[in-house]
Amino acid sequence: MAVTSLEIKSQQTFAGGTSFGEVGTYRQLDGTVQFAVDPNHPANSVITDIKLAPRDSNGLVRFSSDFRVLQPVELQRGNHRLLFDILNRGRGPVLRNINSAPDVAAHEPLNPGNGFLMRQGYTVAWCGWQHDAPDVPGVLRLRAPDATTGEGPISGKVVVTFQPNSLTKSEFLSSRMHRPYPTSDLLDANAVLTEQDHEDAPERIIPREQWSFARPEGDRVIPDANNVYLASGFLPGKIYQVIYTTTGAPVGGLGLLATRDLGSFLRHGTREEGNPCAGDLEHTYSFGVSQSGRFLRHFLYLGLNQDEADRMVFDGLIPHVAGGKHGEFNHRFAQPSSQASRSPNNLAPFSDIDQTDPETGNTDGLLHRLAAGGRVPMVMHTYTSSEYWGGHGALVHIDLKGARDLEIPEEVRVYHFAGCQHPLGTFPLTNVDSVNGYQGQQGFNWVDYRPLLRAALVNLDRWVTEGKLPPDSKHPRLDENTAVPPESLSGLFASLPGVGFPQPLRRFTRLDFGPEPGVATNAPPIIGKPYPLLVPALDPDGNERCGVRLPFQTVPLATYTGWNLRDEAIGGAGQILSSGGASGGTLLGSTIPFAFTRSERQASGDPRASIEERYASKEDYLSQVREAAEKMIAERYILPEDMDTILEQAGEHYEFLKSRVPETQAADD
Repeated sequence: MAVTSLEIKSQQTFAGGTSFGEVGTYRQLDGTVQFAVDPNHPANSVITDIKLAPRDSNGLVRFSSDFRVLQPVELQRGNHRLLFDILNRGRGPVLRNINSAPDVAAHEPLNPGNGFLMRQGYTVAWCGWQHDAPDVPGVLRLRAPDATTGEGPISGKVVVTFQPNSLTKSEFLSSRMHRPYPTSDLLDANAVLTEQDHEDAPERIIPREQWSFARPEGDRVIPDANNVYLASGFLPGKIYQVIYTTTGAPVGGLGLLATRDLGSFLRHGTREEGNPCAGDLEHTYSFGVSQSGRFLRHFLYLGLNQDEADRMVFDGLIPHVAGGKHGEFNHRFAQPSSQASRSPNNLAPFSDIDQTDPETGNTDGLLHRLAAGGRVPMVMHTYTSSEYWGGHGALVHIDLKGARDLEIPEEVRVYHFAGCQHPLGTFPLTNVDSVNGYQGQQGFNWVDYRPLLRAALVNLDRWVTEGKLPPDSKHPRLDENTAVPPESLSGLFASLPGVGFPQPLRRFTRLDFGPEPGVATNAPPIIGKPYPLLVPALDPDGNERCGVRLPFQTVPLATYTGWNLRDEAIGGAGQILSSGGASGGTLLGSTIPFAFTRSERQASGDPRASIEERYASKEDYLSQVREAAEKMIAERYILPEDMDTILEQAGEHYEFLKSRVPETQAADD
């Protein structure tokens, strides 16, 4: 077995000894897992540069990862299922996304939130897979060897992209302060720095003498291989690319094997081998969000859901808010946290089934390798409006010509969470994120879609264990006229007071990195023709009329979108706003409230009916929300236990908007 040892460095009671229903208390195990894999094994052959990694005396490639496990203290009281949570930049997203836990710092104790997974009896596991995750307490990472040749360490070109939200003279050569690739030569005359107004705009080359690999320190400028310095300053909203040579190429794809092999070990390993889950697990699932959802898509694409013994690792997977994207997870000089559009993040295939690209002639599909062996697990793709407006959502289920709906495999479901934004909703309403430094023209989308994820997990489990089919896929379709060109919606948003429309729109384009998979010989890539761009159709209020629609959409207080625009305060006004300020990053959505009173609506010229014109009272509004939620419960898109949460949130939204009505205006009405 590829896991050679599991070293538990700490064991502690979870959540202060809280007892979770009939399951009881949980414990938390933290430590290091050691791996040794055969680079010549067919199951490992898809890993880029694995044959260039150092080998031990047995010809095996060794690496290690941090790991963490939460499990019932009394295993027999659990549900005998593993939920393997794929880390997002070294941190696990599942407790926040399924347990509705608050966001805590990496070094702080895990928070159980509402305890949903614990009450269900799940064992939850995490494994470091990202080689460039920072050395920060609580962040789990992979420790991978560098690929080498007979001539020593490998050198090559890398492209680092960033979009600042404020004027700055220096930028770190990585995304989100992860471990960067340093320049091989501080004075490299062939290094290039470009500037663009937006990601599709022409590139302007900044003369080499105007910038350097350096950082400011007090009144001095210090040479630094990990930073780029521009004396005139990087302008907010502009997009910059640094193209330079680095030396040292970690075999980052080993993180995919770490996930596969720890998942397999926890399921099949024995107590004698040090497996804390030995003899307990009957079924295994995996969950990933955004970056880690894209990781799961790439994991499936490479056929890695079969271990070295050809055993299925995960019975079911939920890649959440990944849309059609992949990531830099199995590439030489990979930047797994990069959100750049002109990167391997945006390469085909997008759909589960095979398609032939009419432009390139390439035929491929996300599940091609697994389908060829007849070993496709159950997969639930869940995503939001943001992925459509990001340019890739529709590519999952509409063909590469934008002409027809694709057949969804029987092992797959595609759920579009209508009117939701990529990250979790933000309430109370605000348009500023002071932590990340970005600001939208509208308040951020406040819809909390986590009830949909909890129901999805329950439906996935019943699908796997009982053969009970989950609800049908729900997403925009051409044959129902619910997948439309975004330009067709511009007039509707133009009619709303104070609301703009994205300019330019986000589009995926064909990218040519060269003939060798995983090793870019074209850096940056050659840009080809764009893919079709389709988004969900809207009702007269501007809310999406397809997909899985929560009561917040069907009994609305506002227009909810999966996109927002950059405010002029952070530059690039009118461009679609991405979290973290990175070009091609994850989109933020909008909440555009209805006027509360008729006079307010008339004064602003808002064509949408006011809240008081729609609902006789708060009680009437909540009654309609309850009715809509009951329908969703009957359809199994939400669980009965989430009814109270939805009603509470709906009431808070109503009171918040009511509180913003001026007293004089309220009296007039």
